[in-house]
Amino acid sequence: MKTTLCAAFLGLVVVLGGCAGRDNTRGEGGGAEGFNAGLTGVVNPSDVAGGTLKLASANDVDSWDPTRSYINAVYNLQRLYVRTLLTPAAAPGGDGLALQPDLAEAMPGVSADGLTYSFRLKEGLRFEDGSAIRAQDVKYGIERLFAQDTLSGGPTYLIDQLDQGQHYPGPYASADGLKSVTTPDDRTIVFHLAEPFADFPYLLAMGVAAPVPQKLDTGERYGDKPVASGPYKFESIDPGKKVVWVRNDAWARGSDDVRRALPDRIELTIGAEPTEIDQQLFDGALDADAGQGGVQTASQAKVLLDPALKKNADAPTTGFVQYAALSTAVAPFDDVHCRRAVQYAIDKAAVQTARGGADAGGQIAGGMLPPGIPGYDEGLDPYQTRSGKPQADKARSELQRCGRPDGFDTVIAATDSPKAMKTAEAVQASLATVGIKARIDPSDPSLYARSVVGSPDNVHKKGYGIILSAWSADFPTGYGFYPTLIDGRQILPSGNNNYAELDDPQINQQLDDVRTVTDRTRAAGIWQQINAEVMDNASMVPLTYDRVLNYRNPRLTNVFVSQYYGMWDVTAMGVGG
Repeated sequence: MKTTLCAAFLGLVVVLGGCAGRDNTRGEGGGAEGFNAGLTGVVNPSDVAGGTLKLASANDVDSWDPTRSYINAVYNLQRLYVRTLLTPAAAPGGDGLALQPDLAEAMPGVSADGLTYSFRLKEGLRFEDGSAIRAQDVKYGIERLFAQDTLSGGPTYLIDQLDQGQHYPGPYASADGLKSVTTPDDRTIVFHLAEPFADFPYLLAMGVAAPVPQKLDTGERYGDKPVASGPYKFESIDPGKKVVWVRNDAWARGSDDVRRALPDRIELTIGAEPTEIDQQLFDGALDADAGQGGVQTASQAKVLLDPALKKNADAPTTGFVQYAALSTAVAPFDDVHCRRAVQYAIDKAAVQTARGGADAGGQIAGGMLPPGIPGYDEGLDPYQTRSGKPQADKARSELQRCGRPDGFDTVIAATDSPKAMKTAEAVQASLATVGIKARIDPSDPSLYARSVVGSPDNVHKKGYGIILSAWSADFPTGYGFYPTLIDGRQILPSGNNNYAELDDPQINQQLDDVRTVTDRTRAAGIWQQINAEVMDNASMVPLTYDRVLNYRNPRLTNVFVSQYYGMWDVTAMGVGG
C-alpha cells in the first residue's frame, strides 16, 4: 500500500501483523471484552439487523471505482459493494489472513505446473440491476485495469502477470480482449500464466479483479456510481461531503459466506475535522472513523486514562513500517559505514514517543519486514536497536570507518504533517549526539512521494540523504511488501518508491527466484534471508511498526480487527437494529 495515496485519504494500510498487549476478558455472551479485545476476538457478537451505521472521514477517497483505488481503508469499504473471486476470511486473529471463495464456488483448481488457475462461479449471482454476474464480467473488470491511460491509480500486479507481451491497451482501445484469460462458459474463468507465481490468488482478492458489466461501464466516470455486486449499493455520492449506501436487493445472502450485511443503511460523512470526529465518537453521534487512522493526540490520553472509554478501543498494528531510507546515491551515504552509523545512532524509543507511544505510536522495529508477513524474524536486530536505545559508541566507530570521525551534514526529507515532523525532529536530535547535523526539509504530503522524494533527480539535487517514509504490504506475503522498495530494476525517474536506490544484483536475483516458489515454508525462509541482506546493506532504517488507537461507539456489534487490512472489518459491523 503506497504512502502518498494512503496519506491522501484515511491514512491506513494493508496487513496487520503482531498484536498490541491485551487487557480483555470474555463476556457472558461469548464475546470478547475490554481494551484490544477486537484484536483476537469478536466484540458484541449479534445477528440483529437494521439501523444506520454512521461513519466519518476527514478526507475523501482516491476513487470509488475499484479499478482505480490504492488505499487500504477504501479496500475495506469496497467490500460493502463489490465482490471478487476470492476474499479475506471475515475472522479475527490469524484466521483473517486466509483467503476464501467469494464469487467462486471453491478455491481455484491449479494445474500441476502452476500455470493455470480455474474458477467456477456460484449460481444465481446478480448485479444490482438484476443482471447475472458472468465470468465474462470478471474478465472485463480485469481488462479495464489495462486501460492505464484512462483508469490509472490502482495496483497493477495483474498487468504484470497477464499481459505476457500482448501489450493489451484495455477494452476501450481494443476489441481483441485479454488473451491470457479465457471464459469457456458464463460460469467458468481460467487464467493462464506465463510462469508460476505463488501469490497469484491474492491478486484476485483485490478490487481491481471485481466484475464490471460492460454495458454499464462509464469509463473514467465509473467511480461516480459503481455497479454493486455486494450487499450494498450506492444511493448517493456527494464528493467531498457524503456517501450513502443502501441494501442491494439483488444480493443473495445465501451466496455470501463472508459479509454479515446487518445495517439497512450506511452513511459516510466526509470532510470533518479529525478532532470533531473524535468528539462525535465520544458523544455517540458516530459509530467509527472510516479510515481508522487513530484518535488525535489529545484524545489518546483521554481514551487510555478512562477505563469506560478504553474498553471500547483497540490499538492494532496496521502493517505500516515507518522507516528512513538512506540514499545510496547521495554522499556520504554511498559509503555503507556512514549508513551504519545512522542505523546505530537513531534513538528509536524517542521516535516511538514522538509518534504516540507504544499503544498509539508503534512497536520498535528491528527489521524492515513487518510482523504478520511470512519471513518476519522477531530476532533480527543487527544494530541492537530493538530495545530503543541508540548505540552511540558503535555509531562513532562506523563514522571513523567511513572517514567522517567528526560527523557530517545531511538533509532529512519529510512531509509537513505534525506526526512526520515530530518523527523527523526525533531522528535529527539522535544524530546530533554523534556529530551528524541533519537539516529537516518538509514538503506537502500530496507532492511528497511522487515529485519530491519520488524523483531521484530531485533527491540528488536537494541532497536528501535521509528520506522518511512508510510502507506496508499490498497482500500478506513478502512479495506483496518488498519488491517495489528494493528491486534495483524498479528505480523510476518519477513516482519512484525505491528511495534508497538500492540495486544489489544478488537481491534482484532472489526476488526473481522467490516469486515462483509455491512451498510457503521455503518462501518464508527466502524472504527472511532477503530481509537480513537489506539490513546488512543498511540503506533502510526500520523505525516502528505502526499502531493506531481507534475508539468505537459502544453500540457497534460484531467488531473485530481484520489482520488482512489492519482495521475493523466494516462488512461485519452491526448497530443493534
